Parts: sequence; structure tokens; C-alpha cells
Amino acid sequence: MPNDHFSTAPTQPAPFGAGCLQLLMAWQMAAVRGALLAQGQQWEAMGVWQRSAAAVQRELMDEWICRFGGGVPLDG
Repeated sequence: MPNDHFSTAPTQPAPFGAGCLQLLMAWQMAAVRGALLAQGQQWEAMGVWQRSAAAVQRELMDEWICRFGGGVPLDG
């Protein structure tokens, strides 16, 4: 009488079905989401850098106007 609990028959792998496909899609979505978040942070850093560069440019232009333009700039 064979013991069913300790069967030596090889087990068949689970067929590639909807569960495997959902796991694969979840992994891909996590990778894409991470890449998009990283890119968003890069865009935000570039925007901050551009705003600071624009502020420096405005300040230098105001100083140039005060020195060579003969007065106070119109924007105060």
C-alpha cells in the first residue's frame, strides 16, 4: 500500500497562467513606476536650478542697470 504523503513522483510545474502573468506585470509596473519617479525628481531638480539661475541673472542685470544705466531699475 503506497504512502500518499511521501510520493516520489515528480511534481509538474504550474502552467503559465493568469497568476504568473499578473506577477510579471506587477514587477514591470513597479520598475516603470520607480523609473518615472526618478525622472520626475530629476525634472524637479532641473527646475529649481533654472529658477535659481534666473534669479542670479535678474540680480546681475539690476546691478548692471544701476551701474551703467544711470539709475534704479524700474522693478525696484
